[in-house]
Amino acid sequence: MTEPGVTIGRFLPPTPFAVPGRIAVSGSTAANWHTATLTEIRRETPRAATFRFAVPGWAGHLPGQHLLLRLRAGDGYVAQRHYSIASGPDDTGHIELTLDRVEGGEVSGWFHTVAEPGDRIELRGPLSGFFAWPGDRPALLIGAGSGVVPLMSMVRHHRARGLDVPLRLLVSARGPEDLIYADEYGAETTPVFTRSAPQGTPVGRMSAAHVAPLMAEAPPGGWEAYVCGSNAFAEHTSRLLVEAGQPVDRIRIERFG
Repeated sequence: MTEPGVTIGRFLPPTPFAVPGRIAVSGSTAANWHTATLTEIRRETPRAATFRFAVPGWAGHLPGQHLLLRLRAGDGYVAQRHYSIASGPDDTGHIELTLDRVEGGEVSGWFHTVAEPGDRIELRGPLSGFFAWPGDRPALLIGAGSGVVPLMSMVRHHRARGLDVPLRLLVSARGPEDLIYADEYGAETTPVFTRSAPQGTPVGRMSAAHVAPLMAEAPPGGWEAYVCGSNAFAEHTSRLLVEAGQPVDRIRIERFG
C-alpha cells in the first residue's frame, strides 16, 4: 500500500479535464482534502475504466458534480486534475471515477498503468453547482464518450431513488465497444454510434433526428438539458437543441479538451 500522494510517472502532456464550472458548496467543505483508498478497478471499454474509492468523511455530492484529485510524487511533484463523479450520491462513503486513458496523459496514465487496489490519493470537493441535477426537474441528458460520466451519476440517482420525474439520455460513442456503461443502460437511453454499429442501427453523428423525438415528448414545463463532451460536441449539440426549441437558458454545458 502506498502513502497518500503516491509516486507517479511523469507522463506528458497533462490529461485534459472538464471545465470545472462554478463551485456551489460551502467554502469549508470544498477546501477539505480527503485521503481516498482505491478499492476496485473495473474495465468499461478498451480505453476507459472505473476506479472505486473509499473516502471516509466525504460530505456527499449531487449528481453532475466533480472533484479535484491530487497525486503527490516522492520528490514533491504534485499533479492535480478535475474529474466528474460517476457514482450516485447514495453510495455513502465511496466515490467512483471513470477515466479515459489519454495518450501521454500524466494522471490518467498513472491510473491505467500503475494504480492498484490499496493505493491512496487525495480528493477535494464536491465542486460545481451549475451542472448538478438534484432530481427535482425533468432532465434531458446528452453526452459523448467520457462525457457520459456525470450524466451516469444522474441516471444512477434517478434509479436508486425511484424518481418519477422524467429523464432521458442520448449517448454518443464511436462504436458499441466504446460505449461506457453499456451494460447499465435501460429504456431511458438511446445510443448513437458514429463509426460502427450493430446490424440495422444507423451510423452517424448526433443529429436533429435524434433530438427531435425527445423534444416532442417533453413533459409540461419542458426539459432541463445537460450536455457533456468535447468542445466540438458541446457546440454542435447545443445548436441542435436550440434549433429544436430548447431555451438557451435551460441548457447546461460541461466540456473538455
